[in-house]
Amino acid sequence: MRTSRTTVTAIAIVTAAALAAVVSGGAARAATAGTAAAPSACRPANHLAKITRDQASAGHVHFRVTLTAPRGYAACRLAGSPTGVAFALHGTPLGITAGRYGDQGAPVTFGPGRPVHFDIQVPNDGHGVPADEASFTLRAPGGEIPGASVAEGRLEVTAGTVIGPVRPGS
Repeated sequence: MRTSRTTVTAIAIVTAAALAAVVSGGAARAATAGTAAAPSACRPANHLAKITRDQASAGHVHFRVTLTAPRGYAACRLAGSPTGVAFALHGTPLGITAGRYGDQGAPVTFGPGRPVHFDIQVPNDGHGVPADEASFTLRAPGGEIPGASVAEGRLEVTAGTVIGPVRPGS
């Protein structure tokens, strides 16, 4: 069963609000004073990802994956292209792997109010296969961030698909 990223985020927000209500109730507050740090926006459960069609270039179709983080999460650093990218249609894996291109070392700050995006570049060779989901592992300047993020939206992929590095902006 697929779980919507919106549902996961809503559950996390409700849970955080309930915990805040309990913590603000007296004795519990004293036990946690000064130790609560905001969770990282880079963790897969703490951000949203959406796929949209972007402008085509000579011989390629492009899709943009935009990541946003709701308030309450700490900013973090990302670098390079996501790894382990897998595409699916209605939950069925497509078996198409993606390479990467571009500067893999430039760090980018991501967090609430600071969206980031990356490019999915697909050869426009008439062999594109429809997909509606991409899963991937984000990278920080020091290595991979544990867990798989999921982006939803209509796209097409084929052999030769490559993933660009994370860049600032939506």
